[in-house]
Amino acid sequence: MSSEVVPTPAAPAPEGHVVAPTPPGADRTLLLASTATLLVLVTFVTPLATGVRTAVTLDAGPGAQAWLLSAMSVGLAAALLTAGVLADDLGRRRVFAGGLVVLGLGAVLVAVSGNSAVFIAGRVLQGVGGAAVLACALGLIGAAFPAGAARSRATAVWGASVGAGTGLGGLVTVALDTGQGWRTTYWATAAAAVVLAAVARWALAESGGGADRTVDVAGIVLFAGGTSALLAGLVQGRGGWGEAPVLVLLALGVLMLAAFVVAELRQTAPMIDLRLFRSPGFTAATLGAFVTGATVVGLSSYVPTVLQRGLGESLLAATLLVLVWSAVSTVTALAVRLVPGLDGRVLLALALAVSAVGLGGYAVLGVGSSGARLLPGLVVLGIGYGAANAALGREAVAHVPAAAVGMGSGANNTARYLGAAVGVTVVVLVVGAGSPAGTAAGLLAGWDRAALGGAVLTLLGALLVAVIRPSAARRQPAP
Repeated sequence: MSSEVVPTPAAPAPEGHVVAPTPPGADRTLLLASTATLLVLVTFVTPLATGVRTAVTLDAGPGAQAWLLSAMSVGLAAALLTAGVLADDLGRRRVFAGGLVVLGLGAVLVAVSGNSAVFIAGRVLQGVGGAAVLACALGLIGAAFPAGAARSRATAVWGASVGAGTGLGGLVTVALDTGQGWRTTYWATAAAAVVLAAVARWALAESGGGADRTVDVAGIVLFAGGTSALLAGLVQGRGGWGEAPVLVLLALGVLMLAAFVVAELRQTAPMIDLRLFRSPGFTAATLGAFVTGATVVGLSSYVPTVLQRGLGESLLAATLLVLVWSAVSTVTALAVRLVPGLDGRVLLALALAVSAVGLGGYAVLGVGSSGARLLPGLVVLGIGYGAANAALGREAVAHVPAAAVGMGSGANNTARYLGAAVGVTVVVLVVGAGSPAGTAAGLLAGWDRAALGGAVLTLLGALLVAVIRPSAARRQPAP
């Protein structure tokens, strides 16, 4: 086996050479991949907007409330890497369509849930289905568009769908907040998922698949089990870090993930080729994805709850404020494709630095203040988040071999949603630790601390991405 996994750069087009047109069906692939990604993000943010009312309806205690927000992140983080590898082995269209079906089934389970346990199980199932969609989306785009300007534009559109889904999820929730209330949104997303699955089976060309290798069962079990145990321990830690179940879960998660690394190093066909991390671009993209999830997604996911519980804002007002962030990030992700020749690592570092400034703008709330005070921070954060989405979409598939784009996409999205699960949990813990506990003043004080901490961590992430520099021999031209 080779000691390096570094993609071979495409030869530059000769002077006067006409760039080849987009392959047939590529635009259709981009439309379906972006629409399905948008649906996953709509599903992801739905309980973030309706968490207060959902907790009341299901009589959820403090620990269960943390799970209501984190459950889909757990499913995403545990299944993304597995889904990416299965997509490369079994075919991306097949896994993509199957993921949409699982996403719909999870939505149905949530819609009929009568208690927190069923709701959480449905959300985890939605995470598993969403993982297949996200892992395959970038893989499908990478296979449909040739490396270069065409793929750069396509991944920017995909990045815009990530930002748009965040805002549209809240709007859909408000629009469907009739009759059964928050349950109606899940019925609607279930129907949309099934329709998209049928269209994908008919309209998409298959890519990947046919790999003649043994399925890495040990890797799948160890990674999914270790990630789930670790995240479960973090969520349960809200009740106290000294509790025996929490310590057992955390220790089990660490041990299983350590065993996963050892197992992957010994596999001839691993679930993830750890040699990919020898590529500085791949390492920087993975780190950037984790930081983006842990700080930007983690804190922004809690904005509606803070506005409703801490300031008494309505669901509509909270949704409109989050929509500002989403709209700005969508426009930014699309605009980034117009900047020629910008190195992906540099773009990611700048995006994280801007996001750090925006997160600092979150720490402005106090008793009696208006939610509108978050607007400057939301606008700045939207610019940083949109640029980060465009950069991550590009970098996730730029530093892996063509046959392993599903693996690269799965690894990048795993880092993002693993970070999101950790971030949401830590934010809930920090906000809940406000003093005096249980009051609006305590909640807002905890929120300000969490926002400032997130800003510092994001700036640190930007610095780390900036200093991970490929050597001259290994630096690849920006797509």
